[in-house]
Amino acid sequence: MSNDEDVYQEHVLDHYEDPYHRGQCEHATHAHEERNPLCGDIIEIQAAIDPSGKLAELFFDGDGCCISQASASMLVERLDGKTIDEVKNFSARDMLDLFGARLTPNRQKCCLLSWRALQAAIHSPLVEGDESASSSQPSGPALNEES
Repeated sequence: MSNDEDVYQEHVLDHYEDPYHRGQCEHATHAHEERNPLCGDIIEIQAAIDPSGKLAELFFDGDGCCISQASASMLVERLDGKTIDEVKNFSARDMLDLFGARLTPNRQKCCLLSWRALQAAIHSPLVEGDESASSSQPSGPALNEES
């Protein structure tokens, strides 16, 4: 294994073991949950979007493999405080580049799960008083549409 791969693995484990903004967003205005039917991974993204279109708060929660959970932490850390336009312009390729480590196509789906959830969340406002609103909203890009 090369030194670069060692660094990527260490970075992934750091995010898995000590994730950034894992938990519930106290003032969430938007949320969406994505599931990977191939492996069972789940990621929920919750965001508080202010009137100017900025992600004032961004959190994730979920269950799954190290790749899905670490990539969610990386994504939330990268896009916390950004605008909706910046989120929309953050592509699947950007997400894979952010993750860094080379992944097989099936493992790329694990990495892109949080990206798909965030892309859907920004279009999924919560209905006041309805915590389950995110699950009834349209899904993000299909698993075969990421790249």
